[in-house]
Amino acid sequence: MTNEKLNISYPILVEGKYDRAAILGIANATVITTNGFGVFKSTEKKALIKALTRERPLIILTDSDKAGAMIRSHIKSFIPKDRIISLYIPQIKGKEKRKSAPSAEGTLGVEGMKAEVLVSLLKPYSEDAPLKSSDDPITKTDFFNDGLSGGKNSTELRDSLAVQFDLPCGMTANALLEALNILTDRVCYKNAVELLKR
Repeated sequence: MTNEKLNISYPILVEGKYDRAAILGIANATVITTNGFGVFKSTEKKALIKALTRERPLIILTDSDKAGAMIRSHIKSFIPKDRIISLYIPQIKGKEKRKSAPSAEGTLGVEGMKAEVLVSLLKPYSEDAPLKSSDDPITKTDFFNDGLSGGKNSTELRDSLAVQFDLPCGMTANALLEALNILTDRVCYKNAVELLKR
């Protein structure tokens, strides 16, 4: 990996200052924090986030744990869907170096991710990234036909599919669909579904 930073024109929202430092280590970008659950009470922070999304969509990159999901859901409650880009870090067991104990769920947060992981997540949104075609997106009908929604084992199948794309388990069908349409294309999706059936 080179030392050249990505140039990201989208604002990026993370949870804390160490997450922010991790992003700024690999990207030139506007990175703001929610101060953990502080965003739930801070009218100033909400106003800032709303103002940022008037110009361009906001990248949300919270930790892939319950707290991160709650914060992500809260942001989505006051920002229009078309102004949000949801990115997810993989669920990796471990503990950040600066902490004396692992998190409640025992997984690494944004700050604990290797630089290569963060670069791979953000590279599609860098100024020199090739435009991604969305002519043939993965749809809710695909999910239903492939047993990923509306079926007896849909939750388990979605979790297995999520793992293939380094996404966290426990995502709703809508959240997983959104993430897959950002990360991959229909061909790769279909190949991944085939692996689930083996």
